Amino acid sequence: SDAGPPAEAGGPASEQHPLGAARAQLHETYIVAQTRDGIVIVDQHAAHERLVYERLKRERAGGGIARQILLIPEVVELDPVEADRLADAADALQDLGLVLEAFGHGAVLVREVPAALAGGSLRALLTDVVDALIEGGADPLARRLDAVLSRMSCHGSIRAGRRLRPEEMNALLREMEATPFSGQCNHGRPTYVELKLSDVERLFGRR
Repeated sequence: SDAGPPAEAGGPASEQHPLGAARAQLHETYIVAQTRDGIVIVDQHAAHERLVYERLKRERAGGGIARQILLIPEVVELDPVEADRLADAADALQDLGLVLEAFGHGAVLVREVPAALAGGSLRALLTDVVDALIEGGADPLARRLDAVLSRMSCHGSIRAGRRLRPEEMNALLREMEATPFSGQCNHGRPTYVELKLSDVERLFGRR
């Protein structure tokens, strides 16, 4: 079976929460939770990506995104145009927790990253940041920073395909409940769907 282990940590009391108690993980992508009167299915990657994005926005508004200094600064090879674009935006990116500088032709040296994104692929992160900068077109850089943050947040999120423990699933549900806008992913799609028992019964022709 593709279902994860039953979520022992989510007892009856957890079902009173809006998103309920996690009961299983399907295809290592979807969390199935039981509410008092229905079922909630959560896309774990989309939901956590939104949570990371909202966390980064809160940190930025509250005095600065928490950064993690790399023990050994990392040189990332890129297309020369991409490297130049990143170097040109270095001051703005520092405000987003990404500290880098030009390093020869077609490379950047990364010194610090947002703490929420530590441990991921720097090359993938930088490529997404460049894409977000390009997509902004002629808009002033200051107006594009939220789009950059949105792209960056993908790299700190729980990926589809990762098996979660029951306590991790329930913690994700509780954080979603406490976070504004968590019902939509960064791209405007729903992060979860809810079916009332009456909806399920209707599907089976019981009503």
